[in-house]
Amino acid sequence: MAAIVKAVSLSPTHSFSKRNAPAIRLLAGLGVAGDAHCGETVQHRSRVARDPSQPNLRQVHLIHAELFEELRDLGFAVAAGQMGENVTTEGIDLLGLPAGARLGLGATAVVEVTGLRNPCHQLDDFQPGLMTAALGRDAEGNLVRKAGVMGIVIAGGEVRPGDRIAISLPEEPRRSLERV
Repeated sequence: MAAIVKAVSLSPTHSFSKRNAPAIRLLAGLGVAGDAHCGETVQHRSRVARDPSQPNLRQVHLIHAELFEELRDLGFAVAAGQMGENVTTEGIDLLGLPAGARLGLGATAVVEVTGLRNPCHQLDDFQPGLMTAALGRDAEGNLVRKAGVMGIVIAGGEVRPGDRIAISLPEEPRRSLERV
């Protein structure tokens, strides 16, 4: 299966869920035009409160649609954009990517993966028990954060549902994703 963009979403406010859109425009070094998290420095309220001068490593949030299927099997009803992501993907193991992997979205946009989204209590505010469902354990008992990945915009452009995703991995040695 080819890796594709299933949905794109944004919100001009710091709401938890984002509305689906026919297209989003990624701005190099900033994020999603018109989204509350767009900016060179941190825009997430908790991070701004700690240090507003930090670089924004969370310009774009991507979640794999396969997570929604897994959550549906557990009794949750979650659709694209509802967990706060800007780009919903299909056919790509986002959680298995190394830090620094680059995703070509649409004709010109490129997002560099910076790390894992750390699930927070807002998931439970949206649907009770969702935070626990967005966490898991691997075979060795290590915590697995399944709520998607974060990235920065390297090259801007328009991204639409149906766009193919090209994956470019960084040179060895590769670093595993950590929460950002």
